[in-house]
Amino acid sequence: MEEEDKSKLELIAFKSFNATPELVYIIDFLNKSLKDRKLMFGLSKVKDKNEMTVNIYEV
Repeated sequence: MEEEDKSKLELIAFKSFNATPELVYIIDFLNKSLKDRKLMFGLSKVKDKNEMTVNIYEV
């Protein structure tokens, strides 16, 4: 029987917003607050636009 890959992240949802520095603090807060719920949040900047994308993963 194979062991389940525990490092795999499943993308649940994503949403783009206007870029703002405060999003970094929001993502950090969510990761610290919801770690025990097996959720992880990511943030990426869209290169040619003034947008950032928030990603929600299930661990």
